[in-house]
Amino acid sequence: MLLFLRVLYFILLLINFTQNIIGNEFCDIPDEHEETNNKCSVQSRYSQNRYILYDVNPPEGFNLRRDVFIRVAVFIKNLIKQEKDFKWQLVLPPWGNLYHWRSKHIGYQTQLPWSLFFDISSLQKYIPVIEIYQFLQEYPSENNETRLDVVYILQNDEEMFRTGKFEDKNEIIECNDKSLQFHKVESEKYIGYFWGYHNITSRVVKCIKFHGMTSDLKQNLKPNVYRSIMFDHMEIALHDFYGTKEYWKARRSMRYNSELYNIANEYRKTFLNSTNEYDNTERPDDWTKEKGIRNAVGGPYLSVHLRRRDFLIGRPSTVPTIQSAASQLKNKLDELQLKSLFVATDATQEEFSELKQYLSNYTVLRFISSDYVLSKFKDGGVAIIDQIISSHARYFIGTYESTYTFRIQEDREIIGFPTRTTFNYLCKGTEKCDSNGQWEIVW
Repeated sequence: MLLFLRVLYFILLLINFTQNIIGNEFCDIPDEHEETNNKCSVQSRYSQNRYILYDVNPPEGFNLRRDVFIRVAVFIKNLIKQEKDFKWQLVLPPWGNLYHWRSKHIGYQTQLPWSLFFDISSLQKYIPVIEIYQFLQEYPSENNETRLDVVYILQNDEEMFRTGKFEDKNEIIECNDKSLQFHKVESEKYIGYFWGYHNITSRVVKCIKFHGMTSDLKQNLKPNVYRSIMFDHMEIALHDFYGTKEYWKARRSMRYNSELYNIANEYRKTFLNSTNEYDNTERPDDWTKEKGIRNAVGGPYLSVHLRRRDFLIGRPSTVPTIQSAASQLKNKLDELQLKSLFVATDATQEEFSELKQYLSNYTVLRFISSDYVLSKFKDGGVAIIDQIISSHARYFIGTYESTYTFRIQEDREIIGFPTRTTFNYLCKGTEKCDSNGQWEIVW
């Protein structure tokens, strides 16, 4: 009997070993007249792929999310250098449901691809990126369900904020917060928001009490265990290389959709007598060919980012009245001997009309999108058009502590404007006020 059991055990081991060999068989490289079977094709293309996904706290705006992309992009750039056994890819989180996207008559602004706003081929010159729909097509699924291997939910350590003593931390904790948007429905299956895709689930969800740089998350990747890793609340992880050459490479890769440039450039030409040729703001199509030269002149207009709405409540000590803003803008227009002002703003029509009344001797403009532009590119695309126009002005004045202003300043640094024409802010009163400093480009 004992001999029989041993023989049976050996046979079972042999069967299991054979199945493993078949399941992991090597694929021959076909010649030009042969076809690979589907199994080998998928294995050779995707077996070493590792996918990183991320999401951000829902209230965060479009321009903060762009900053989070840079943190993740630099992180993956270094992973590619350090972990060469795997093919690292960033899955771009679709856009949607942002606070400032208020247009209701154009339908839902959800699950919007990055290609609507950015040049994907330009991003890919920095790191490998794919859209979420490409990931869903590429990643193995069962019964039309794509199951991620793990989701990490980053959480701040509230004790650090209470005590003011900050130190690096990456600690797995229990997910006992009822506000978490991921819920276990069965063994190895969690459901959650996942950008509104109901066919995406996760096998595992873990919570991390985290404080540190984005690179500190490398220990959580475990690429020999997980193929798809998602980080939620990625805004909690800090920049590793803020303001460095690597930061600016990632930032320079974020070229906009070419049609958005075309719309903005046509507006500049028609209403502001501004073209790249005349303004000395021409750039190569390939961002990797750009040179660090500060010789941009800009169009014959002043541009301002006049932030209102939530800043009136959240930052009342730094936001000027319309009358005060008009006074500061008039002084600068006269100093620069300019007669045209372009305004990028979330102000109401009443506020904008009030501004124009105070500046009645000047041409005061804001971009009004056509139905075609708004329906195709949504509120996010219109905001980018505003930023492009603002970034090409002779002189720019922004709103203190606004990420929208920061992105315009970065664009102007890349184009090559003198810093004195870029890092300027509206003050609460007419007196001089604090600035956010000058984060100059590094080439």
